[in-house]
Amino acid sequence: MSRRLHGKVALITGGSMGMGASHARACVAEGAQVVIADIADEPGQALARELGDAAHYVHLDITQPAQWQQAVAATLGRFGKLNVLVNNAGILTYGPVLDYTLEQWNRTLAVNLTGQFLGIQACVPALAEAAPASIINVSSTAGLSAYPFMAGYGASKWGVRGLTKSVALELAERRIRVNSVHPGAVATAQSAALRQGQPSDPDASSLKRFAEPEEISPLIVYLASDESRFSTGAEFVADGGITAGSLGG
Repeated sequence: MSRRLHGKVALITGGSMGMGASHARACVAEGAQVVIADIADEPGQALARELGDAAHYVHLDITQPAQWQQAVAATLGRFGKLNVLVNNAGILTYGPVLDYTLEQWNRTLAVNLTGQFLGIQACVPALAEAAPASIINVSSTAGLSAYPFMAGYGASKWGVRGLTKSVALELAERRIRVNSVHPGAVATAQSAALRQGQPSDPDASSLKRFAEPEEISPLIVYLASDESRFSTGAEFVADGGITAGSLGG
């Protein structure tokens, strides 16, 4: 075990299941202490028990500023500092643009984009205190390329990309790096609709399969660690070749 994250404390949103749970396990395995933040309390608490003293669970609705403040306070109260924010929580929505409701649009942007903005605002003071620090914003290949029937989701993920770059420039003087991660289709409960034939087809990738969450987590570990100390304002892609181009003739 290399202990690449020894001495670091990470707050991971959407940490109870799927990619977030994988990221939490990977960070703890590399020596970090982790706060698992989610609205899914039972699996989050179970994961914290699995990971032992190095993990703590907090309930967090990322669209609520007051809950962000509580999550940061709980992190500092349990582990004494905060080095890494992983803005992982998000929702996946579909629909033809003419049928996509305003409620769907507002909810998608509130969770996928505004939630990350609120997390940055809440965490920066603690991150600056513990600097050098890292913010990792999870976007998507939908933040790099367009997909039909995903206007709201795509807008939110392109927004994450722009938010990342702007904040990276602003926070550099505080020694806080900010990068975005762009997974392709990942085999989680949330992506089950894709596997049941939604219009965006992951089989268009060169690897012809979904990623496992554990195949994305090493990228999170790298960006959380000091190995990535010269990387900020950048996009990191793990997509099985989806954005490389078409395999069609």
